[in-house]
Amino acid sequence: MGKTAYITARVEPALKASAEGVLQKLGMRTTDAITVFLRQVTLHRGLPFEVRIPNAATAAAITELAGKPRKKLKSYRTAHALIADAAGRRRRK
Repeated sequence: MGKTAYITARVEPALKASAEGVLQKLGMRTTDAITVFLRQVTLHRGLPFEVRIPNAATAAAITELAGKPRKKLKSYRTAHALIADAAGRRRRK
């Protein structure tokens, strides 16, 4: 069956450009990605990924991080360094 239906959606230009860059690296066009998404919606009989409202603790953490400049956030070069720091904090309490 030929493709004859159209979908029109408004999205932020930066989001569209960013997504198209990723899709191009995958060798896909936006139309291909939308078709894959719609096929997955049909197969799953719903969204093909989990969509949830964050709990209070997660929402508070998101809000807190959104207001902080990047340079004030602690970062780690490796997962091992993160785990070691977290383990050290647990022992101190």
